[in-house]
Amino acid sequence: MSKIREYDYIIIGAGSAGNVLATRLTEDADVTVLLLEAGGPDYRQDFRTQMPAALAFPLQGRRYNWAYLTDPEPFMNNRRMECGRGKGLGGSSLINGMCYIRGNALDYDGWAKEKGLENWSYLDCLPYFKAAERRDIGGNDYHGDNGPVSVTTPKPDNNVLFHAMVEAAVQAGYPRTRDLNGYQQEGFGPMDRTVTPRGRRSSTARGYLDQARPRPNLTIEVHAVTDRILFDNTRATGVTWLQKGARQEARARREVLLCAGAIASPQILQRSGVGPGELLKNLDIPIVLDLPGVGANLQDHLEMYLQYECKQPVSLSPAMKLHNRPAIGAEWLAMGTGIGASNHFEAGGFIRSHEEFEWPNLQYHFLPVAVNYNGSNPIKVHSFQAHVGSMRSPSRGRIQVRSKDPNEHPSILFNYMSHEQDWREFRAAIRITREIMHQRALEPFRGKEISPGINLQSDAELDNFVRNHAETAYHPSCSNAMGYHNMAVVGSDGKVHGIDGLRVVDASIMPLITTGNLNAPTIMMAEKIADTIRGRQPLARLDVPYYVANGDPIRR
Repeated sequence: MSKIREYDYIIIGAGSAGNVLATRLTEDADVTVLLLEAGGPDYRQDFRTQMPAALAFPLQGRRYNWAYLTDPEPFMNNRRMECGRGKGLGGSSLINGMCYIRGNALDYDGWAKEKGLENWSYLDCLPYFKAAERRDIGGNDYHGDNGPVSVTTPKPDNNVLFHAMVEAAVQAGYPRTRDLNGYQQEGFGPMDRTVTPRGRRSSTARGYLDQARPRPNLTIEVHAVTDRILFDNTRATGVTWLQKGARQEARARREVLLCAGAIASPQILQRSGVGPGELLKNLDIPIVLDLPGVGANLQDHLEMYLQYECKQPVSLSPAMKLHNRPAIGAEWLAMGTGIGASNHFEAGGFIRSHEEFEWPNLQYHFLPVAVNYNGSNPIKVHSFQAHVGSMRSPSRGRIQVRSKDPNEHPSILFNYMSHEQDWREFRAAIRITREIMHQRALEPFRGKEISPGINLQSDAELDNFVRNHAETAYHPSCSNAMGYHNMAVVGSDGKVHGIDGLRVVDASIMPLITTGNLNAPTIMMAEKIADTIRGRQPLARLDVPYYVANGDPIRR
């Protein structure tokens, strides 16, 4: 055992939240921070993580991906489904799809309706979204222009299929929106990306941690696998971790900040003795606090791909061929332009499949090539696809440690599609997507339906397709829920109930999953809680209107 070091704060996990906290806390020169990351560095020269178009590559290996698998999912033909999470500086922002989506205003207003979470309303959160953002076309009432996260908007002359897909959705009767993160999320339009003006991925390791790395009050340790959080009775006092075959330990004078994500954070809490008492007892883990909500309330977005052949040679299918990749890579490397500089999710939308929903319950990502998200099974002809999935499924899962071994993956069960509402939404999603695809705007491009296949029409046939082919959108969340009810784990400030000196700050503390991709909301949450930790006055609530279906714009 090496000499025990001391810091004001120890942050576990250098991902979307941890890097924000490390950067903001070390702005105070008299504060010392230790940042622990179980993965390795984010190599700038590795195209797999830095080139936006290469987003599938990190998911195909283990260097940057924890590559978790679920337990057999009982409503998905007992498939063990992928649950990829980022491994390395940047966390999942190092391997995600780079879609910059904040969620719907009513998501946050819904959080705020719970007693004790009043300061999480949309207009309380919006200033922190803006503070984190540096949008390439400038700021406005809804966007920032000077934050650490580079946000790039689609150019008007991008692939014709993006414009055709949006136009087809409008022709099918759905709204058009100019900004999915602005006044009105509901509708179809351009989708922003966390990509720099030079065509590089804008992970939190780039935008945030690059600012903080030179500071003498920040210490970063990589390949540091957290074993457990240390306690003196019910006060967190430090962390012990494994690194290069040796056990290390450090003490936290002020707080331990757990930012390991929706899968690892509940696992670390449980392994440290904070979690469901019966589970810990069965694994012979000494109980610090019986907190049953740790690892419960697990949520995700499930999605499926509707794929079509393209009748014109305008898709990205040629870019999938090996002989075309060197030229694409050379242009990206030299100039930061071309096919390599985009994630190619440049259009999408949010709609309500039924009037019972107050705000959108389905999300679309359009992609001008037919291929699985992880890069597998590319269609060899010109093609395109729509990703579509439900946003706020009532299905709930859980995370449970299997042993005291920090290197053993936990038991993960999402219980996908365990509620009748899920099946109604996914049937509607397929039928609505087919209606959009058969509009006039896509007539010049739409060829044969590859998947599911036009022969699948009945409820039973569509259900069978979903059961066998729907996949995760890689948005696990809510497994250490924020709130003040019986199963809540943290309060509105991220502090763990019943524990001193310990906060959780990551997507696991969402009380309910947001409507869209989770990277931007996770960064916002960390920015907001960073101010709380530092004792700073919260950013002033903004007074801007936002869209509500069947009602007047809300201004609170």
